[in-house]
Amino acid sequence: MTPNPFAGLLHSRKFWLLMLDTLLGLATYFVSKYAPAAADDVKFVFGLIQPMFVTVIVGIFVEDRALIAASASTTTATYASSTPVVPDK
Repeated sequence: MTPNPFAGLLHSRKFWLLMLDTLLGLATYFVSKYAPAAADDVKFVFGLIQPMFVTVIVGIFVEDRALIAASASTTTATYASSTPVVPDK
């Protein structure tokens, strides 16, 4: 059975942070379009918040890569230690 890629996406912290960032961007657009008096303030606040989303997403990515690398090295070390060494004749 092939795993569903969308199921993994729904459990991804990076995906949900990206969705929240996109929704805030859309809200900024519509506020600036329909309430131009508040547009400068909303753009300023969103400009301050958006780099935090990027930083958190990159941090999660780095943690995930480190976890994958640690898992791969553990698997390789376990395989290497369980493989019998056959001497040459």
